[in-house]
Amino acid sequence: MSIHAPKKPVSADGANTFPVDYMCKKLDVSRQGYYAWKKRGPSRREKDDATLSTMIRAVFDRHEGRYGVRRIFHEIRRQGVAVAYKRVQRLMATMGLVSVHPRPRRPVTTVQAADSSSLPDLVGQDFAASAPNQLWYGDITYIRTWDGWVYMASVIDAFSRKIVGWAVADHMRTELVLDALRMAVTRRRPPGGVIFHADRGGQYTSREFVAFCRDNNVRNSVGRTGICFDNAAAESFWATLKKEFVHLHPFDTIDRVRAGIFEYVEIYYNRQRLHSSIGYLTPVEFEEEFDGQTLRAA
Repeated sequence: MSIHAPKKPVSADGANTFPVDYMCKKLDVSRQGYYAWKKRGPSRREKDDATLSTMIRAVFDRHEGRYGVRRIFHEIRRQGVAVAYKRVQRLMATMGLVSVHPRPRRPVTTVQAADSSSLPDLVGQDFAASAPNQLWYGDITYIRTWDGWVYMASVIDAFSRKIVGWAVADHMRTELVLDALRMAVTRRRPPGGVIFHADRGGQYTSREFVAFCRDNNVRNSVGRTGICFDNAAAESFWATLKKEFVHLHPFDTIDRVRAGIFEYVEIYYNRQRLHSSIGYLTPVEFEEEFDGQTLRAA
């Protein structure tokens, strides 16, 4: 004798379904309550969540997945929307939106100078500045291409976190860091005495680099050997660059790297990306706000 499972009722369009009376009984709800709920439609909060989710998705996509909950929350608030942090967090989790994460780092690019440098450490792990062009810092990192390794040097203003100088090359010679600092000096025309802080790599302690700093009234500062915290601010930028740019794109040539770095630094990082350390403003906004306050106080 064969036993067959009872068949589900079939609706007019052929899909398996159950009668409303049957489901209301099983779910312990009244028939009137079910139809009242169906007629009512989405609640106001559900509609607001849908609108907010659209805004969150737009910010997330515009920043190419670089923004996590904190920055998206502040970006939404900048648009004039009063929203709670936990609500943004909940909606991002519902949509499965997770910011990009850095990959494990490879060995650092610092090459110790043959003889110990007598240059001082003028920073002492304190990267705070009260105005632009008081303290700059920089470092070197690597980027893989199909043609081999490419290297980037940076110069960052400690006041606003703005990238004021950078250079890309297929080598790590002193010329690389000189090009980055030369860009910063040309752009910013800093007053005499601006500090430039780096590690004790051979590029930053070379006679050529020290002479360039002296000729341009830049004060050299270097961290202690083997102490990563002495140039932690520069390392932090590299982590951000790798997470938000390098690890998202394959590069075939150095020209592609240079073009991509230009777009990321000059268009995105300095002018569009919100920075938590400066009150969720962009570096350009932060410096413009400072300039405005200075003029009003004059």
